[in-house]
Amino acid sequence: MANQAPTSRARELPGGNEEAATDLKLGEFQHVPSLTMSEARLLINAVIENRKKARTVDETETLIRTRDYLEVFARFKQKENIEAVERMLTAHPELELFERSQLGSLCCGSAEEAKTLIPSLTNKISDVDLQELLDDITKLRNFTE
Repeated sequence: MANQAPTSRARELPGGNEEAATDLKLGEFQHVPSLTMSEARLLINAVIENRKKARTVDETETLIRTRDYLEVFARFKQKENIEAVERMLTAHPELELFERSQLGSLCCGSAEEAKTLIPSLTNKISDVDLQELLDDITKLRNFTE
C-alpha cells in the first residue's frame, strides 16, 4: 500500500509573477480594463441577443454556464445601475482598473472588508472615502434592484 502510484498528475505551477496582494502585480494585465460581474453579464446577454437576431446562436455549454453564473453573481441587473456604479468607480482615479472592477463585483459592506479582500487598496484610499463609495454603491443596489 505504501508504494501506490499517484492518482493524479503533478499540477504545473502558474507562470509569471501575477499577484493581487498589497502591491498589485498583474503582469501584462496591469493596465488592461476589466469588467465587473454585472458588466460581463450585460455584455454576454447583448452578444447572445445579437446572435439571435442574426440567427447565428451557438449556445455552447460554456456559454450557458457562464450566463447562468453571471445571472446569480452579478450584483446589478439594470443597465442604468451598472453605468452608475461605473461612474462612481471611475471618479476615483487613484484606483487601478482591477480594483474598480473588484469593488463593483464584491459590493463590500465596509472599508475594512474591502481592504481585506482587495489588499492593494490599503494605501490608495482612506477608510472614510472608501466607506462613502461603498455606501453609495450599496444604496444604488438596495433601492433600485
